[in-house]
Amino acid sequence: MPEQTTSSPTVPRIHWEENGEQRSARWRSEAGMPPPKRVIIADDTTNADVAYRLACEGTALLWRGDFQNARQLLQALARRADHKGRAGKKAKPAKAPSSPTEAFHLHRQAQSQRARTLAMLLIPFDEGYTIPLRRAPDVKLACNEAYGRYQEPFIASLRELLGLIGAHEWRRTGVEIPALGARIHPHYGVFSPVRGEYVQMVADAPLPAGADLAFDIGVGTGVLSAVLAKRGVKRVIATDQDPRALSCARENLALLGLEDKVELQVADLFPEGRAPLVVCNPPWVPARPSSPIEYAVYDPDSRMLRGFLSGLAAHLTPGGEGWLILSDLAEHLGLRPREQLLEWIAAAGLKVAGRIDVRPVHPRASDATDPLHAARAAEVTSLWRLAAA
Repeated sequence: MPEQTTSSPTVPRIHWEENGEQRSARWRSEAGMPPPKRVIIADDTTNADVAYRLACEGTALLWRGDFQNARQLLQALARRADHKGRAGKKAKPAKAPSSPTEAFHLHRQAQSQRARTLAMLLIPFDEGYTIPLRRAPDVKLACNEAYGRYQEPFIASLRELLGLIGAHEWRRTGVEIPALGARIHPHYGVFSPVRGEYVQMVADAPLPAGADLAFDIGVGTGVLSAVLAKRGVKRVIATDQDPRALSCARENLALLGLEDKVELQVADLFPEGRAPLVVCNPPWVPARPSSPIEYAVYDPDSRMLRGFLSGLAAHLTPGGEGWLILSDLAEHLGLRPREQLLEWIAAAGLKVAGRIDVRPVHPRASDATDPLHAARAAEVTSLWRLAAA
């Protein structure tokens, strides 16, 4: 295939000057960040305070030194970002937020600014995902898993690369799922089932009568489809729009020997037909994602939640149930009141047949230093058993 021209809007490029020459390369950013407009060359002599100031101002640093030194510089930038100031200066105490909602928005704003700043340290890639730097690791497998096969040289942030490496390790080692007695291996960009309480609820909730078929809406890693199949549901139809999720689920189901019991389909929410059981674990927080990967956590305007509720009755067989797995964190943050959820349920022609609640046990629920600690400490995860009214 011919190489796309630099003017193609689908191939963003980054431009910089080096050794008196104007240069450019393809730009990659899974977070959807545009290529930085200002780029300077940095190496082992670059001072961390200077680098942090430049990064905060929007100037990117294209690294030409030792790879491990670049990692150390990134750690130094992260420390400065977390302390909101230069070394030796105390940051002014922040004004306490007036509400949980304000605390959430300030937290998201701070996260976004931190991510933008740390993304300003850039790494060059040659053909075949090789990194032309001293002491650079072999990242070909991690990059192939995340990006697919690719040859053209490009530039990306070091922070993103470290995320790819971390995701490769998650995929290799997997996440232990007690409800399965096995491990699930999340792929890059697919939400990892580390919040085990919701998986256990699906394993424990009484199945509706005659539940030999189930729909799993938003399959992700395939963990809930696997749990249902292990429980004896003869056939599961699982849907997702994300090719990474479908690939991830397919691999996990094959590893578990359940590929014959679960059919994967590309769909926005529901497959065709009706089932006695329809399960959905939508993103729990109604907010705008700052990157494509965050769509597993943030559901803008509760689009997936409302779509599931509005279409559920039309996809249930008589006497069937829809299981909605949802945290009430959004309620404690003031982002979606319980009354709104109940109104959506009623407006969709549904009724609540029952609810199973559990308190999360993840570390942040007890971390008093978390900016959202009050909301996390009060959080409850629920499995809502919904039926046609």
